[in-house]
Amino acid sequence: MSTETHTAGGEHGASSPEPARRTKALTIGAVSKQLEREFPDVSISKIRYLEDQKLLSPRRTRGGYRLYTPADVQRLRTILRLQRDEFLPLRVIRQELAAGRTEAEVAQGGAGDGRPMRRATVAVKGEAALYGLQDVLDETGAEPALVKELEDYGVIKGNRRDGEVFYDDTEKEIVRAVQELARFGVGGRNLRVFRTSADREAALLEQILAPALRSRNAERRKEGVEALENLAAVASHLKHLLLVRDLRRIAS
Repeated sequence: MSTETHTAGGEHGASSPEPARRTKALTIGAVSKQLEREFPDVSISKIRYLEDQKLLSPRRTRGGYRLYTPADVQRLRTILRLQRDEFLPLRVIRQELAAGRTEAEVAQGGAGDGRPMRRATVAVKGEAALYGLQDVLDETGAEPALVKELEDYGVIKGNRRDGEVFYDDTEKEIVRAVQELARFGVGGRNLRVFRTSADREAALLEQILAPALRSRNAERRKEGVEALENLAAVASHLKHLLLVRDLRRIAS
């Protein structure tokens, strides 16, 4: 019985007494199945799309079949993690990987154009760094009109000091995210739904933890703040999962 096996090595070398060990390559279907436990929404069509976006370049057989080496699979896993966990656009992921940056380095920040690109952590303690308008524009690449529009619709709220407006880390990252959405024609007026949703979630968490957050006991207030951060992280993850579910239905 003959069984066809694709490998990443050459087809010759059987005459050698000790042929070099060859690494088995996987078909696109096998790759999808291997990754589906960690990434339930992965599919053959999605992997092909990432190839179309110049993020992957698997070897092709003479018959046109894609073959993925372990390095290809690891690269795909990195791309999917950066999409899911860091919410980075494919354009940024492609630039960063092309520059030779590792998954950890990309996650820590650094867009391909030298500006930091990172997801704000769910932390409510401590004093946030403040940035002037020009700093925000320089780091995000946004236009002043976009920042003003976000302020007009209440999406961001600058902190006025001595006649100048300052923005914290979270607001700076909001501007950066909206800058990406603006490429698709999404403006401040379209973001009311996000602001309303965030206001309602914050009110719910406040209601749940109000006794601890308003306690006169410093230790209990500290515990309340820590619980708030944990709840916020869980709520953020839940919202992401619900969005993925609904988008999957739209795409199907």
